Amino acid sequence: MRRLALVALLALAAPQAAFARGEFDPSEEFEQHTWVSIHIGPLDLSITKAVAYLFIGAALTILLGLVLMRAKVPGRRQAAGEIIYEIAQTQVAEQGLPSKAIALWFPYVATLMLFIWVVNMLGFIPLPLTGETWHGIPVWGIYAATSSLSVTIALALLTFVFTHWEGIRWNGPVRYFKSWIPEVPKALLPLIIPLEILGQFMRLISLSVRLFANMLAGHMLILTFIGLMFVLENVFLAVVVVPAATAFYLFEVVIVVSIQAFIFAALSAIYIGSAIEPEH
Repeated sequence: MRRLALVALLALAAPQAAFARGEFDPSEEFEQHTWVSIHIGPLDLSITKAVAYLFIGAALTILLGLVLMRAKVPGRRQAAGEIIYEIAQTQVAEQGLPSKAIALWFPYVATLMLFIWVVNMLGFIPLPLTGETWHGIPVWGIYAATSSLSVTIALALLTFVFTHWEGIRWNGPVRYFKSWIPEVPKALLPLIIPLEILGQFMRLISLSVRLFANMLAGHMLILTFIGLMFVLENVFLAVVVVPAATAFYLFEVVIVVSIQAFIFAALSAIYIGSAIEPEH
């Protein structure tokens, strides 16, 4: 972990795209520029930095799953695979899903947890994917695809669609939508029904914004602390900003990355489970 933090900070301290231009604006690290333009009618499927990170994240998730879950010889790989499986099974699936739905939806919530963890962790590993060059050399930097709201909304939409699909499939449309409405006097229904419908969409917003905001804030803090040295043109600030940036970096890598992946998967399981077995 210390080596990873050291490599990351060295990469950040190297000439970044903003530093090379003689200015520093942390928000520019999250701008999406088209690398490969792909348009199908009004649909924009262009490859951007976020898409590239998602591709890498998907490939690493598959590789990690194969390496850990197919380990047949007792050892660290098998132990790590068993820990991940145990967390996904007992702390995510069994806590949120009814027993009759675990076999069907455990693969989804487990994959979701592992994929988000990989993509989050990938965001703290310096890679030459900033889209900028310095004297012809690709600039290295850190970037999390989950710090893009469009990415987190897309992930949340999957859970949103699956939730209501399963609710209708198990209960029928009438019983399922009636389960949204609490037992209140009929005079209050014109007020309660819109609020309940809004509450369903608020789940989508909260699920996506929580992940997006945490990852964006963490990266902004790290980049801001490192950038202070260059903005103020004072190398002696490194005594303060480097330890502070290191502390935030380790906090994000050790705690936030895993917690956000777990929460997203756990809430997805809870939402799907509550739709399959409504409370009322």
